[in-house]
Amino acid sequence: MIKEFVAALFDLDGVVFDTEPQYSVFWEKQGLIYHPELPSFSLLIKGQTLQQIYDKYFNEELTSYRDVITEQLNLFERNMSFSYVEGFLKFVRELRSNGVKTAVVTSSNQNKMKNVYSKCPEFESLFDAILTAESFKESKPSPDCYLTAARFFSASPDECIVFEDSFNGLKSGRAALMKVVGLATTNSPDAIASLAHVVISDYTHFGVNDCVSLIRNKNNV
Repeated sequence: MIKEFVAALFDLDGVVFDTEPQYSVFWEKQGLIYHPELPSFSLLIKGQTLQQIYDKYFNEELTSYRDVITEQLNLFERNMSFSYVEGFLKFVRELRSNGVKTAVVTSSNQNKMKNVYSKCPEFESLFDAILTAESFKESKPSPDCYLTAARFFSASPDECIVFEDSFNGLKSGRAALMKVVGLATTNSPDAIASLAHVVISDYTHFGVNDCVSLIRNKNNV
């Protein structure tokens, strides 16, 4: 067990699974249909819950289209593939073998997770906790979700590392006063560098020792 490193907290899409390109296709299509005035619609909504997306972008005269979009999204997720980010399985198992707690902290809802469980039966065994959109009051970029996860493990923020790819998620981890590893799977390394303590493209060359070094580096805030 590593005393000063209690928990690794992972976003889901773009961090555990390399699914962001698929979601980009779906939401870019919705943007072209309902918000042609907003370029790069898929980037605007990354890291937000479905309810947040609806509240901000599908209200008033667009409210009636929510059910249609939900139905299309559910069908899309039932047919999408869930491939792990390269090196993730080895990394998460290394964490657990060293006594580090692991959790998913995602804006996805339980319906989405049912698809994950059915397609990846080993998924639940990789984590000590899975927190979804139903698990916290405020969504990213609020720190609420990551602080909730830390409390679940009776850990302080400086004992946790957040793994994120989206701007909202990175901001959430920083606001929680945790060390943040940015995955350059959705945005470029340069785009997320100011929001992350470390930027990686995948987990191939990143391990427990790197995490411990990050935790112990008190100058890296």
